[in-house]
Amino acid sequence: MAKGIYKRGNVFWIRYAGLDGKVVYESSGSSKFREAESLLISRKEAVKQGKQPEIKKITNHSFKELAEKYQAWIEGRQRSAKVKGYIIGQLTGKFGNLPLRRFSTGLVEQLQTDMINRGLKPASNNKVLNVLKHMFSKAVDWEMVESETLKRIRKVKLLRDEGKRLRYLSKEESRELVNHCDNHLKPIVITALNTGMRRGEILSLTWDRVDLKHGFILLDRTKNGERREIPVNETLRAALQGLARRLDIPHVFYDPQTGKAYQEVKRSFHTALRRAKIHDFHFHDLRHTFASHLVMAGVDLTTVKELLGHKTLTMTLRYAHLAPAHKVKAVDILDKTLNETPSIQKVYNPNEKGLTVNG
Repeated sequence: MAKGIYKRGNVFWIRYAGLDGKVVYESSGSSKFREAESLLISRKEAVKQGKQPEIKKITNHSFKELAEKYQAWIEGRQRSAKVKGYIIGQLTGKFGNLPLRRFSTGLVEQLQTDMINRGLKPASNNKVLNVLKHMFSKAVDWEMVESETLKRIRKVKLLRDEGKRLRYLSKEESRELVNHCDNHLKPIVITALNTGMRRGEILSLTWDRVDLKHGFILLDRTKNGERREIPVNETLRAALQGLARRLDIPHVFYDPQTGKAYQEVKRSFHTALRRAKIHDFHFHDLRHTFASHLVMAGVDLTTVKELLGHKTLTMTLRYAHLAPAHKVKAVDILDKTLNETPSIQKVYNPNEKGLTVNG
C-alpha cells in the first residue's frame, strides 16, 4: 500500500498534512486504489500551492429523510408515483431512522429473504428492490450518501422470474366478455381489446387525444415517457361514436353522476368475468389478448412492439412463441434458397434439377 492510502472496509482513505501541519483524513469514496491515489496527488499538489483543500463532508441522513425527498421528487414526474408511494411507505416502516450509510449488501438481501418468506412473487420482490436501488441512486445525486453505499446495494441481484404471466382470451371468450359487460364498462373493454392500451391510459383518455376523422388515438404521457400513436379500427370507432359526449367533460369515459373520470372498474370487470364464466383473468390481460391475436394473425413483432409502446423488443418477444407460422415460412424460404437451381446454372445446365456446387 502506498504511503498515505489505507482501507476502511472496502473503501480507500487518504491522509496528508494540511497547510497548518495537521493530518487530514479523507475518504476517496471509492473501492479502487487508482482513484484514491489520484485524489491524494491532487490534494498534496493543492497544499504545495498554498491552498487548503476543501473537503465536502456528507452528513448522516436517515432512510426516512430520503423517502420523504424521493416521494416529493417522483410526484408529477412518474406515472407510477402512486404505486411507488405504497412501496416507499412499506420500506420506511421497516427502515425508518436507519442511517443510509448502514445499508449493506447483506441487509438488502435479508429484505429479499423476508419478502420471499411472506409469499411475495419474484416480480413483486424485484419491484421493491428496483425502487430501493433508484432511491439510493438519487441519494448519491443529492449528496445524501456516498457512492460506495450504492455499490453495495447494486450487488444484490434481482430474483429470476420464471412465471411471467401471459394469459389471453380466445376470440369466443373475448366476445362473451364484451357481451356480459355493463353499459359503462363495455366501451372500455372494447378499447382495451382493440388498442392494447393500459388501464390507466384508457381511464385517463380525453377527447382531445382522439381523432376519429383520421382514425388514431395520440398518447403523450405513456409509461415509458414516449409519444404513442394508436390506430382506431372500425369496431373501436363504432364504440367511441356511440358514447354520450358532454362539452363540459373532457374525459372519454366518465361517471355520469359525478362528471369525473372513472378511477377504477375492478368491481364491474370482475362481475363481467363471472357472468362470462372466465377465470384467472385480470384487466391487464386484455393488453396481452390484443398483442397475442396480432401475432397469431401474422403481424410482425416490431409492429406489435410499436403498438404496445415497448421501448425494446425484449418485452415483445414473450409473444414470439405464438407465431409458429413465421418459423415454418422462414424454413421454407431457406429450403427454396438452398435447393432451387441458381439462374446462371439454368442457362448452362438446363437439365439440372438439384443444388449444384461448382468446384
